[in-house]
Amino acid sequence: MSKTASTASRTRKKSTKKRGAISAPSKEKGAAPDISNSTAALKYLIEGRLDLERTRVSRLRKTEFKLDRMKALVKALGDPQNDLRIVHVAGTKGKGSVCEMVSSALGACGYTVGLYTSPHLVDVRERIRVGGEMITYPAFAKAMQSCAEAAAKVEKRHGPPTYFELLTALALKHFADQAVDIAVIECGLGGRLDATNIIHPDVVAITQVSVDHTDVLGSTLPEIAREKAGILKKGVPAITIEQEPSALEAMNEIAEACGATIETVGKDIDFSYRFEATPKYGPHTCVCLNTDRSAFEHLVVPLPGEHQALNCGLALAVLDRLRGLGFETPETKVIQGLEGLSIPGRMELAFQTPRVLLDGAHNASSIKALMRSIGAHVPYDSMVVVFGCSEDKDIAGMLEHIALGADKIIFTRARGNPRAIDPHDLQRQFSEISGKMSQIEETLPEALTTAAQAVGREDLICVTGSFYLVGEAKKHLASLQS
Repeated sequence: MSKTASTASRTRKKSTKKRGAISAPSKEKGAAPDISNSTAALKYLIEGRLDLERTRVSRLRKTEFKLDRMKALVKALGDPQNDLRIVHVAGTKGKGSVCEMVSSALGACGYTVGLYTSPHLVDVRERIRVGGEMITYPAFAKAMQSCAEAAAKVEKRHGPPTYFELLTALALKHFADQAVDIAVIECGLGGRLDATNIIHPDVVAITQVSVDHTDVLGSTLPEIAREKAGILKKGVPAITIEQEPSALEAMNEIAEACGATIETVGKDIDFSYRFEATPKYGPHTCVCLNTDRSAFEHLVVPLPGEHQALNCGLALAVLDRLRGLGFETPETKVIQGLEGLSIPGRMELAFQTPRVLLDGAHNASSIKALMRSIGAHVPYDSMVVVFGCSEDKDIAGMLEHIALGADKIIFTRARGNPRAIDPHDLQRQFSEISGKMSQIEETLPEALTTAAQAVGREDLICVTGSFYLVGEAKKHLASLQS
């Protein structure tokens, strides 16, 4: 596919509306506020807005998950998603990593890539990037103005858009305005009724599916897999990695019902990986993926951990399918794009003395993978884990894996997460499954101070359990170094 032709074929929509400071909505029904800067945009996004990411599980209603309002919102925006080539990624764990790898590789191949992920760690603009750069403050305000005007048109019939719906619409609008060559879109919660599922993608990918968000997605693995597979579309190439048999069977049921076909990396697509250590890269994983179109041989996985090898294989399969759709993804350029890739909040060494590693693992399978990754890639004498999580998680499963890897645990909670479980409850549950030392600190800064006092030069502090906790840790550690 010609990058010049694909870009030129899109028209950029420019607003001529004069913008001033944000003001209260007009008394006239359907009027939108006037948004002139990012502060006003953020105020509009947050104030009085339902944020499902922060809503307590007991208050969540399945009726909040529907696509009618989102479809109306993007229609009022002019359906910007219809101007985009799209990769859509769902799954329980690894979807953010797959999105980052696909985006980075496509960027190295010469494409202008829009990337939409969630959640953010420090700045909400992290979720919306073009060419690896966060959306600018003026562009954020401009796109939010458009979304506010669209929301005013649909609120009477459909109610006010949620926080995530607005951000999703904003991202699609911004990517269309920027005439990106392709957008990589990460699902939020589930898939079938997720706000992102109003797009028609070119390729669909589903990462590892495991038990999570059971109050909303279902209590069994097949139920959750069906929700994730809800992003499949008739005739659209779909790829996944090897799953539990019951999950894969459920996904295939959905595929058959909608006229899609799922290919599995490692089964339908030739794929292998191995762990090794070399002087140049140290301990790392290499992958190979071969099809009739592509030959990715002995490619070094940029992110540590065996699970990232599987995510990398899925990303390479996506790039191969895009090649079949006319995108140029030469192996040498893909390798360049993946080399040196790092993702904030995922195995991130954020502080040196003492060493503090941050990882947003937030379910049992992710914690298990994290503990294995640290053991394989990070040398240490003793590890103190600072842990806090949301109330709707498989807490027992998470604690079991923490107990296997940590020498000491400090339980705390993120200040900005209303769904955070009380650390006293965490310690009580932990004492039932492990005799390892643990204690409680009510705030993250106090937990980090206590952890620092407990470690020596060769020891490690790991902060995990929640992206909210990791984001708060990043802010706190940055303040100490400024």
